[in-house]
Parts: sequence; structure tokens; C-alpha cells
Amino acid sequence: MSVGGTGDVLAGIVGALFCRTDAFNAACCGAFVNGEAGDVAFAKKGYGLLATDVIEHITDIMKQ
Repeated sequence: MSVGGTGDVLAGIVGALFCRTDAFNAACCGAFVNGEAGDVAFAKKGYGLLATDVIEHITDIMKQ
């Protein structure tokens, strides 16, 4: 994702997961969650998506 702020979203997800697990698993899970949330956001917003659109779908992906 090349939208400004999506790297910050990824860093936040990984940081939060790192509080609960080791660094490798936090990075792997964080990348997956960020990517899936980005895919959902893209499906709904298209090329006009913002980083905040990705944030809105994080909990939905983590519940799955």
C-alpha cells in the first residue's frame, strides 16, 4: 500500500501485537492483518482510500 499513513497503521498493529507475543509472530500477523484490512478497504473505497479506512477494518479481520 502506497497511501500515506498505511505504514504507520502497520507499525501500530505490529507494536500492539508485540506486547502480547514475540517479534516474529507480531510481524507476521501484523502484516497479514494490515494487508487484509487494506484489501477490504480497497474493495469499498477504491483508489481513493485513506489510512483511516484501513484502520476501520482491523477489528473485523482480527475477529475472523
